[in-house]
Order: sequence, then structure tokens, then C-alpha cells
Amino acid sequence: MEERRDTVHPYLIECATEAARVAAAVKPDRLDAASGCGDWDVRTLVNHWVAYTGDGMLHRARREPLPEDLATRDFTAGSDWADRYAARLDEAVAAWSGPAAWEGEVDLGFARQPAPEVAALLWAELVLHGWDVARATGEEFHVSDGAAALLLHVVEKNAAVYRQYEGFADPVPLPDGASVYARALALSGRDPRPR
Repeated sequence: MEERRDTVHPYLIECATEAARVAAAVKPDRLDAASGCGDWDVRTLVNHWVAYTGDGMLHRARREPLPEDLATRDFTAGSDWADRYAARLDEAVAAWSGPAAWEGEVDLGFARQPAPEVAALLWAELVLHGWDVARATGEEFHVSDGAAALLLHVVEKNAAVYRQYEGFADPVPLPDGASVYARALALSGRDPRPR
């Protein structure tokens, strides 16, 4: 499977819609609860998710530098944060819709990568952290079979590098017959088994 506009963008549309749904379901009293992602509470997890898959995805498509305060901003301040995130996701999806966004490279500040690879990684972050938020708040993050297959491809391709930088934990063993989605989550260090 190759990362291209026609193989990634349809799933970006799908999963941005699902991310907006999951965000809207986060209750204010859950934000200070443990997230299951290391020592992060749900607010820290949501802020990371919103920063890099909302603003970050939009700025990467436009080849703009990320705002200096992106990693420290509290996106959950204000009761309308989920609506603002949904609107930002719509902007990001639109920014990645044109062919020009998929051409050339994206300057990440520490390296340059082909735009389709960056788009696929940002999309995977949207899904993986969306799953984290859903799991931490009693929701589920649903994906189609095609999105699950793409996720497994992206995770397989990048897992070793992510583990070097502690972006992924060790793989979680699953029983034979696990779904493609469960296998992608497990390979990224997440435990998709029922609690």
C-alpha cells in the first residue's frame, strides 16, 4: 500500500468525523481523570491530540511553521473546545484535499519528509490518539475496514522509529484471529482487548 492522496484522504475525511464525535462525547469531569497513557490525564492527552491533528495537520498541509505555543496551549479551556476542534479538523481535511498539498516535501523542523508520508503519519496520530481518548472516556473509536488496513500499514512501516523515541510502547500480544484494527493498535503498544 502506498501513501497517496487517493489512498489516504478518504480515510482522513472518515476519521476526522469520528474524532469530532469522540471529542464531543468527552465530559468535562473526565478531563482530570487518568488517561491510561503514561502519567497523562485526559486533558493532557486531548491537548496533544487536538494540537497535532487539528492545528498541526492544517499547518503541515499549508507548509506553515507550527505555532510556538502549540505544545503548551490548553485547547480544552472553554466549554466549546470540541466544537472548535471539529471546525479545525474540517479546515485540515479541506487543506489536504487539493493535489498540491500532496506534492513535494514537508519541513518538520528537524527533517524533511514527502508530503504523503507526513499526511499518513498525521492521520495515524488522529486515529491512535482518538482511540486513546475514546478508551479513556468510555467511548469507542470506530474505523472502516479500509481505514484499519491503512492504519496497520502505517504502524508497521513506522513502529520501529516510534519505539526509538518512546512514541510507541512494546507490542501487545493478541490471540489468533484478532481484527486488523486490533492488530494495528497492539503493534502501536495499545491494548485493544476488552477490559
